[in-house]
Amino acid sequence: MSNNLNFQLKMDKKLEEIEASGNVPKLLLHSCCAPCSSYVLEYLSEYFMITIFYFNPNISEQSEYTKRVEEQKRLIEELPTKNPIAFMEGRYDVHLFEQAIAGKETLGERSERCYACYRLRLEEACVIAKEHQFDYFTTTLSISPYKNALWLNEIGELLQNQYDMPYLYADFKKRNGYKRSIELSEQYHLYRQDFCGCKYSQAEEAARKGNV
Repeated sequence: MSNNLNFQLKMDKKLEEIEASGNVPKLLLHSCCAPCSSYVLEYLSEYFMITIFYFNPNISEQSEYTKRVEEQKRLIEELPTKNPIAFMEGRYDVHLFEQAIAGKETLGERSERCYACYRLRLEEACVIAKEHQFDYFTTTLSISPYKNALWLNEIGELLQNQYDMPYLYADFKKRNGYKRSIELSEQYHLYRQDFCGCKYSQAEEAARKGNV
């Protein structure tokens, strides 16, 4: 996949097609956390019937996982949207993550370890979307400046072809999406974690801050 692809433009074209059709398709939206989903929900709920799919076995600690789930549910309840938003929780099994990244544990942030984690979460979203007859699937992950949008869309495209399940191309950090997510997080007093979720990223963040 070319580095020159503009995923926002690909999404614009798809949204124009949806708007012209007069239909409201069903989107399964994998979410990593409430803050990252905030702008995405505000934006895409104008065009889709969205179900948030919360599948993040990379989150190492049960307490952290539960806290993020509850924040996601609260945001859905409080955020005004054109179309209603549903919530679906995936399996929480840290072993799934550990198996997916086996041999890559020490590679660091933004490495093949992260690629494997992206693949794990997007593939589960794709399978569930196919099983429940959604029209599209995608993820909120690209809103973060720390996440590789090219990798995410590459994986989405591969899964689309493998499972015959339409993927919605996206780079949600475009057009000040990340900035808007920060504004919405402040508006709704959302818990914003300072690490991705896995124990490896948590340790790396602590090291950067000099806490180890």
